[in-house]
Amino acid sequence: MARYLDVHPQDPQPRLVAQAVDVLRGGGVIAYPTDSCYALGASMGSADGAERIRRLRHLDDKHHFTLVCADFAQLGQLVHLDNAAFRAIKAATPGPYTFILQATPEVPRRLAHAKKRSVGVRIPDHPVALAIVRELGEPILSSSLLMPGHEWPMTEGWQIKDELDHDLDAVVDAGDCGTTPTTVVDWTSGAPEVVREGAGDPDRFR
Repeated sequence: MARYLDVHPQDPQPRLVAQAVDVLRGGGVIAYPTDSCYALGASMGSADGAERIRRLRHLDDKHHFTLVCADFAQLGQLVHLDNAAFRAIKAATPGPYTFILQATPEVPRRLAHAKKRSVGVRIPDHPVALAIVRELGEPILSSSLLMPGHEWPMTEGWQIKDELDHDLDAVVDAGDCGTTPTTVVDWTSGAPEVVREGAGDPDRFR
């Protein structure tokens, strides 16, 4: 059964944040809120956690995992940024955007795209997500909590607990955080390409 953590959405309790981080450090998988929708999260070092997320969402090796970061300095260690990408991405973060870029050697090979050696990165504008990443001390390996066959992500922590109780190790409930996933911008060609329109304004990258 998944541990249920009822966290304040604006002022997350440190004790509960620490419990969520303990689950991640132990190799577990959590559901947690972001500024776009709930996400599944695991430690970057947990091969089992990544595989469990793949199985839950029926993902193949072409799927870009997202590394959720606490700040721009952390993001910059994971991906290669030229000057144009640096300026544009820094101006849009934190916010509901995922950026796909070439991964640095800091990213484990198994987490990058099998052929392109790219990875998604983002900095959410959500107090709970940021508190968890900061307490963990490294990015969270994440994927939107959109289950196979569902048109929309689940929006309530109790619903996630009810439906995925035996598939997760913890559910961090901070209330409804919406159903719209991030806007995804692919920068691997050297110029931004909006590949999914979502919660973030896509026009700034066109």
